[in-house]
Amino acid sequence: MSPAIEAVDVSRTYQLDGVSVPALRGVSLTVAAGDYVALIGPSGSGKSTLMHLLGGLDRPTGGRLVIGGREVGALSAPELARLRNETIGFVFQAFHLLPRTTAVDNVALPLVYRGVGARQRRERAAAMLGRVGLGHRLDHRPNQLSGGEQQRVAIARALVTDPTVLLADEPTGNLDSTTGAAVLELLERLNAESGVALVMVTHDAEVAARARRRITMRDGIVVADTAQDPLTGSAGSDEPGMGGLGTARAGGLGTARAGGLGTAGASGPGVAGAGGGGS
Repeated sequence: MSPAIEAVDVSRTYQLDGVSVPALRGVSLTVAAGDYVALIGPSGSGKSTLMHLLGGLDRPTGGRLVIGGREVGALSAPELARLRNETIGFVFQAFHLLPRTTAVDNVALPLVYRGVGARQRRERAAAMLGRVGLGHRLDHRPNQLSGGEQQRVAIARALVTDPTVLLADEPTGNLDSTTGAAVLELLERLNAESGVALVMVTHDAEVAARARRRITMRDGIVVADTAQDPLTGSAGSDEPGMGGLGTARAGGLGTARAGGLGTAGASGPGVAGAGGGGS
């Protein structure tokens, strides 16, 4: 099975007032189907920049980035938006729900960009809300929901079109510890049941410890890529330049556990655009 995402010597440099500022300096890694990855590192390490690239919200300055079998650098803007819609789901710390829109219509939003009819959109959105335990909240607006319920709506929206990769940026950051733990358990259950690869940016060491694989960044590079065997609890670390090896091992375990059922799909350009500011 081909990887969901593959980055080879990827760099990203920004121009600020005529000065080149390198955010990523040669990152290589592979995310396999069914993988469960925590992306960690101090502020300014390049985590959010890498997350934007892996989600197709930005393009690398150098190197090769392949998402869903397609090289990002070769795609036009509409093609890249379509690829996001077909491949990636996004969950952000601030939820990014439309405030005057019901839960079911928030979840159905990515399907609009797929050209799915209104009745089918609502049916699929209602079914996904049922999967995350909110089948009784279909017509509630965000201000009628708790923080944990809002994040569940955001997760349902990200997954309604069956993405191959779910990118979660500090998904428990706005939640209390008990609610945050429940959201993590939900994400882990969906990862295991559907085979969607879960990549989560977090500053929380306890959250990161739950992942089967942890990628540590510092100063724009990967300094550690550690995979933990979920059966034995033992961990092994790869050299920074060898992210593909760690992913193959971690991804193999994740795919076996999840049954290799990942399918294409994901949140649409409108959702990605709305979430971009929160990453």
